[in-house]
Amino acid sequence: MIMLSPRAAAQVRVMQADLPVANQALRLLMETGGCSGFQYGMSFDEPKADDTRFESEGVQIVIDATSLAYLDGSTIDFDDGLHGKGFEIKNPNAQSTCGCGKSFN
Repeated sequence: MIMLSPRAAAQVRVMQADLPVANQALRLLMETGGCSGFQYGMSFDEPKADDTRFESEGVQIVIDATSLAYLDGSTIDFDDGLHGKGFEIKNPNAQSTCGCGKSFN
């Protein structure tokens, strides 16, 4: 399961309001690359037949099976403070992360 903090969910809803296509789900994914081997990705997308679907804080989340194997149990927060980084993913499956917090292994 993937969880959103209330701050992350609020930011996702703000971003969804600006989409040209209504009611798209938040897609969370893992890609190869970044400085630690894998990097996180997020986009808005229509669910696909083989996606796993979650709802957290009223936001629909979709994720493919490969990404779910790496990201299951993750929590997504949003920090917009003075030194905020934007979305932050806390992944219990990551052995290490880079300083920017956008990639892991």
